[in-house]
Amino acid sequence: MQWIEAKVTFDAADENLAVELISDIFQNLGTSGVVVDDPHLTPVEGWGSDAVPRPLQPAVTGYLPADGRLENRRAELERALADLARNQGLRFTIAYQALDEQDWAEAWKAFFHPQPITARLVVKPTWREYTPTPGQQVIEIDPGMAFGTGTHPTTAMCVQLLENHLQAGDSVLDVGTGSGILLIAAAKLGAGRLSGVDSDPIAVSIARENLDLNAIPKADAELRCGHLVDTVAQRFDVVVANILADVIIDLLDQVPAVLAPGGRFICSGIVQGRREAVLQKMAACGLHLVESLEQDEWVALASKL
Repeated sequence: MQWIEAKVTFDAADENLAVELISDIFQNLGTSGVVVDDPHLTPVEGWGSDAVPRPLQPAVTGYLPADGRLENRRAELERALADLARNQGLRFTIAYQALDEQDWAEAWKAFFHPQPITARLVVKPTWREYTPTPGQQVIEIDPGMAFGTGTHPTTAMCVQLLENHLQAGDSVLDVGTGSGILLIAAAKLGAGRLSGVDSDPIAVSIARENLDLNAIPKADAELRCGHLVDTVAQRFDVVVANILADVIIDLLDQVPAVLAPGGRFICSGIVQGRREAVLQKMAACGLHLVESLEQDEWVALASKL
């Protein structure tokens, strides 16, 4: 299948808010995730010498299937970005590039190297070598056409909150599972029954492959395609969602129905400016905050029913 890479390079007073707003546009167009170029990130210790250099300008890139809906999606993208420019003072350019699925998947590989995300867990792309230190567990990941590698602060903070609040044997539901990285982390941390849902069937397929890479039995991990938790009928001890703030706010209406009494809801993908809105919705849904993490102006929250 052929894809069109749409890279939105921008200039804005609040870069993190701009990232969220542009990402939301891509999500409304049906993409399951985006690539964010952040020129302010500092490489972690041990970052490979052959790693791709930091970008010069902030940008958000989404991938649109080159099908019969492409022209309408491009027009909608450009209209929505023009609205942002008028309402938020955003300045932007769009660059389009055609690539096939294999090129897309291979392009990811230059960016990822083994990276510790907690004291216990290291994310290792399948094409890299890494020798864990005593006490470390390795999460093998090949993101393919899905999203979620552990290198972004939102994912790392979700894993940290899982490490802090997951109890042995807990059942876990991952909403917007992407590459399956949060389910794999939960399994490494001692979770029991696992379930993941994603609106993108490609992500569901990639998540299954990554669960298999990490020797997680199919009987222990159910994956399904669906919108948020519309297709979920069971309750879980932990529900985790690393998605955008506005999507989390919508999801919260359904969280009490899929969370066991005393269960924990962990969410990330929230810029600091949207933290209070998410907290207010949590409180309205009967959830109280138990821990908050912040990194690079991103926020992750753990709450309890």
